[in-house]
Amino acid sequence: MPKKFIEGTELVRAGFANGISSQLAKKQEKEGPEARLNAEEKQVIIDNAAKAYADFLTALGCDYADDPNSSDTPMRVAKAYVNDLWAGRYDPLDRITAFPSDGYDGMVFEGGIPLTSMCSHHHQTIMGKVHVAYIPGKDSKVIGLSKLNRLVEHFGRRGAIQEQLTVAIHNSINTIINDNNGVAVMIDATHNCVSCRGVKHGGASMKTSKLTGAFKDDTSTRAEFYEFVKGY
Repeated sequence: MPKKFIEGTELVRAGFANGISSQLAKKQEKEGPEARLNAEEKQVIIDNAAKAYADFLTALGCDYADDPNSSDTPMRVAKAYVNDLWAGRYDPLDRITAFPSDGYDGMVFEGGIPLTSMCSHHHQTIMGKVHVAYIPGKDSKVIGLSKLNRLVEHFGRRGAIQEQLTVAIHNSINTIINDNNGVAVMIDATHNCVSCRGVKHGGASMKTSKLTGAFKDDTSTRAEFYEFVKGY
């Protein structure tokens, strides 16, 4: 039976910027951890957010209602948050499948996984790549390859600071393959909150990593991981 990735993976309580939404949390409390918000429930969130964003634009002195280019902007922005930018807050992570490894105990590496996320501080985009690796234990399973991409997409589509996002992806893999011999996650990303505001420096990137098991304790394993990363 495939493992389900539910317990032990949330870093913060529901409602925080990089956690699940308070609406989803309340439904899961009543119906269980696999409960999902339906289309009508999401539409209520979108409608309320659109109204609040309209008030926000008005407070900034933007006459959006009379501008043909902006009259629908509050609804567009609300839909973008719920359906795209913050989609990981409003849907639980889908079932993550794992398969017998038939004794394989070498490194499993996937590099260059595309990342689109949003800074929790200024709601500016984070764009980059994620590199992940793990070493299954003797009798453990391996994660379906595309599911590593789904993990990155789910946590990225919440809003986060990069350090917490790195830990969240690492912890999810560590939970699914709980008898592993090591997990490594590295993120290399650019932040629009650096290039578009404040210091306004474009071109800078941020690298974060979390290594456990053999990746942390064995220099040759760590070197092998970073050698793979160089290809991206």
